[in-house]
Formats: sequence, C-alpha cells, structure tokens
Amino acid sequence: MKMRCLIIDDEPLAHEVILAYAEEVPFLEICGHCYRATEALEFLSRNPVDLLFLDIRMPRLTGLELLKTLIQKPPVIITSAYEEYALEGYDLDVTDYLLKPFRFDRFLKAVNRALAERSQQKPASLSAVPPVSPQLYIKSDKKQVLVHLDEIYYLESLGNYVKVWRETGFLLTPRTLTSFESQLPADTFVRIHKSFLLNKRFLQFIEGSTITLKNGKKLPIGKNHKHLVQTLLDSSF
Repeated sequence: MKMRCLIIDDEPLAHEVILAYAEEVPFLEICGHCYRATEALEFLSRNPVDLLFLDIRMPRLTGLELLKTLIQKPPVIITSAYEEYALEGYDLDVTDYLLKPFRFDRFLKAVNRALAERSQQKPASLSAVPPVSPQLYIKSDKKQVLVHLDEIYYLESLGNYVKVWRETGFLLTPRTLTSFESQLPADTFVRIHKSFLLNKRFLQFIEGSTITLKNGKKLPIGKNHKHLVQTLLDSSF
C-alpha cells in the first residue's frame, strides 16, 4: 500500500524537487501541496496522510509550531535550509531531517526509514493479523526493488556500491555499507568486518575468525570487530 504524502513548503521549487523525487519511489503518492502551515491544518483535518514533508520557516505559523499543535501526527520528514532547528525537530520525534539542497539518495534513505517505521507499528487490536516484515526499496539497475529485511543474508561493500545478498543472488546498489548500517535495525544486522554487515538470523556457527552461514557461505570476522563475536554468541536468534 502506498504512503500518502503531503508537501508543506512556501517555496514552489521545493515542491517540484520533492515531487520529482517521489515519482521515482514506487511506494510514495503525493496527495497534496500546501504553501502555508495554516493551509496544512485544514488539509489534515479532512484528509488521511501517512507522511509529511515539512519546511520550517513559513509565514504566520512555522513548521515546528504546526507540529506542536497536532495531537495525532503522521511521520514527518523535515526539509529545511537551516540546520539549527535539527535538535528541536528530533525532540518532536520527526523521522528524519533533510538539509536543503538534498540529493535523491538522501531523500530515499529518509523515506525508507519512514516506511520501516510504518511497517514496525503494532496493529491497534489483537486480532489475528499476520505480522508485516520490515522492508525497504533498494535501487538496482535503474529499478526500485522491494526487499524484506528477513530475506537479506548479508551485505557486502564494494567501495561506493553494496551487494545485498539474498537466497536468489545479490542486488548491486549505489550506496555505502555505512548508510545501510545506520538504517537497518542494529539488533538484527551486525558489522562483522569493514566490508560485511551480517543478518544474525542466518548465522550457523563461528569458528576462529570465520562465520559460517546457514547456506554454507563463509564470511571473515575483521580484527577490529572480534569483540562482536561474544555478542553474537550471547544473542538469542
């Protein structure tokens, strides 16, 4: 299901940039454009929204002032040219803070984080609803590929590219391993080497400085990451 997004910004160019980026992400749908925070209040009172792209400096009512008025607010990605508001923004539990001008890869990281937060939300009732596996879109060969996190065996760094290994092979994506490490849940994905990020679910056993996965693949443990071996052994899978 797509995330319905509202852009709130007094600069038309900002709307154009976000709209262009959103068109490249299959799970995003721009459902409205507001050029004043006061205009957004009326829109939100009448329309369901899953994600806000919110500027801060706007006439009459700032973006942060708008957030403080909302009793129930959707996930929020701040889009601002002013970094000095970042701390206050995170105090209001925003999902991410994009400093203008931002590139598509940084935009994609932010919306993937919003998608992961949405996937991890518990259902309102205790009815027999199957759990939703956290997922993210990974750009590979000019396509955005939906990947469930529990399908990923490990990630392998190749400079400014990463191989995302699954049972069916790998996806090659123009990102860094560090960017994935900051986005993926730390209780599941562990850095075992400067070039490898492991999904602990697929660990079979550890022998010396080598980890063997359930599919038989062997990965090295970096000398600066050996302290994680005991953490892996002590973890419950």
